[in-house]
Amino acid sequence: MPGNDEKKIRKATGLDADCVVLDCEDAVAINRKEEARRTISELLAVLSFGRSEVCVRVNSVSSGLAEDDLNAVFNAKTLPQTIVVPKMDSVAELKWVNDKIGRLMKEKKQKIGLITQAESAISLLNLREVCEYGTSEQRNFALQAIIFGSDDFLVSIGGTRTKDAKELLFARQYVVVHAKAFGLQAIDLVDIDFKDLIGLKSQSEEGARMGFTGKQIIHPGQIDIVNKAFSPPPEKIKWAKDLLSAFEEQEKQGKGAMSFQGDMIDMPLVLQARAIVRLADVLQS
Repeated sequence: MPGNDEKKIRKATGLDADCVVLDCEDAVAINRKEEARRTISELLAVLSFGRSEVCVRVNSVSSGLAEDDLNAVFNAKTLPQTIVVPKMDSVAELKWVNDKIGRLMKEKKQKIGLITQAESAISLLNLREVCEYGTSEQRNFALQAIIFGSDDFLVSIGGTRTKDAKELLFARQYVVVHAKAFGLQAIDLVDIDFKDLIGLKSQSEEGARMGFTGKQIIHPGQIDIVNKAFSPPPEKIKWAKDLLSAFEEQEKQGKGAMSFQGDMIDMPLVLQARAIVRLADVLQS
């Protein structure tokens, strides 16, 4: 959501999205950055976004604009729940963000959430170190997720975007593996062809199968399709609950291997069922 577009931001208060991102970066022209900072700061104090988590995406550390963005956000009357930092290429940049937030949050009691974006070849190479530092103790933020920025990544490697996105398969899996290894959410690439809802459905379901937690969107018309793709269907929830009930009964009887609905059940499948039930409980709440 462009941070300088008050009309669009006000419309976002009625969206059923998990997260609304007020942007100071790519969606805002260089000569409108100050306007975006001011608009975001003012609207955070007067608008309610319902169940949606409110995030502010600042400019990258390397751009030289992040400091002014963070100053504006943290001096506002109302803070967002989360800060999104794009183009996180190195641990040094994340350390800079940590130190800056520490100084700005000195008088505040809560710890703000943080999401970083992996958007280049070097950011993927450094992703493990970024995750290690971001999830270690004594940080001035709570690292929540890693977003994969596909278009900037392709620019960095000289690649070309295609409809089936096969050229991004390795990078997407790489982000999922690192995010999940450190207990973080993995957010998949954006589908820029917002009119192709069939393609969006296919790509969203693929991302969910790959292990992504959610997906970036750029248009309200994409919300329902993406929400459905990343939510377990009722029949899957029932399968998971029934499997867990059968497994618990087997344990009570002291039995090891078991079959369920014609399939042999092992511990990885039990863990998968538990994850489905946990996700269903979170979505219901």
